[in-house]
Amino acid sequence: MELPTSVDLKVVEAEMAIRGDTATGVTKKVTTESGVTVQCPNFVVVGDTIRVDTRTGEYVTRV
Repeated sequence: MELPTSVDLKVVEAEMAIRGDTATGVTKKVTTESGVTVQCPNFVVVGDTIRVDTRTGEYVTRV
């Protein structure tokens, strides 16, 4: 049995974005429902569902 290449996880905790920090590529740390911590773009907030690559553990997109 093979693992999927990505999983969709709900964000349960997120760092506060710094107001006015709109530079491209700026990220913040979020924690998902499974306890995984991922670096995500500043627009991701608690309650969002994100896709995480299971091979690298990196953020892919907001779902």
